[in-house]
Amino acid sequence: MNISHLRILLMVVEQGSFSMAALKLDTSQAAVSRAIAALEDELGVSLLTRGRFGAHPTLVGERVLHHARDILQSRENIEYEINLVKGLEGGRVRIASFRSAATHLLPPMIAKFSQRFPSIEVTLTEDDPIGIEQALREGRVDIGLVPLPRSSEEFETWEIARDEFVVLLPQPHQPPEALTWKMLSAYSFILYNYAECTSAVRNHWAQTQQSLKVAYEIKEDSTIVSMVAQGLGAAILPRLAALPIPNGVVVRSLPVRLERVIGAAVIANVLHPPAVFAFLDLLRSTGLFAKRG
Repeated sequence: MNISHLRILLMVVEQGSFSMAALKLDTSQAAVSRAIAALEDELGVSLLTRGRFGAHPTLVGERVLHHARDILQSRENIEYEINLVKGLEGGRVRIASFRSAATHLLPPMIAKFSQRFPSIEVTLTEDDPIGIEQALREGRVDIGLVPLPRSSEEFETWEIARDEFVVLLPQPHQPPEALTWKMLSAYSFILYNYAECTSAVRNHWAQTQQSLKVAYEIKEDSTIVSMVAQGLGAAILPRLAALPIPNGVVVRSLPVRLERVIGAAVIANVLHPPAVFAFLDLLRSTGLFAKRG
């Protein structure tokens, strides 16, 4: 018997309709209907009456619901006992990240983790990649989000996302959807004074045989975006670093795609607390997570 089908049955009865249950479960009404139908087929009885006024349990459905609640409660109890063994009913996960990943990638992951493990404390600090590496070495943080690859073998790293570099142009120019390197060479650029991003852009541009005119080199990504909006130049930034895009800025892809790889790093060959592995497992479950070193 599929446990998730029992959970869906309970939600339909609690909400009184398939549509409201689907909304609560963040899934489609069709998926809810299929789950209930599969459960009824398996048991060989009708569990719900469907009508204009919603879905309600049949007499046998009421008896099944009673046992379903017991089953789900027993599963919760089992998970609680296992978490006690794993040390996940307490503890702390300390994360350090550069700004754009901390702003756009981590909050939903931390929220999901805190919902799953409410007794585990999660802290988040922002720093540049060099500072994050140092914090990992000194044991001040457990997990660091950094651009990959890293040069040091003292870190174990995993890829969690890829962030496309995009071109930011002042809106009055109305550039075409597809840009060429020759078109871009006509602009003066505001470069991101952030070593790894700057070198990636310069190395990528070097293959174009076009000149790169640099008007400014600025450390803060938000300042760069604001300067582009004021018509002071164009910019090439990772998309996450450029968000939010204000009025007055047009975003285009580079003629040849360039990405930065965002990864999670921990100190290698160290026994980390269970809570740290639990957070890494959550990152893996996103489907964006692939071992890199």
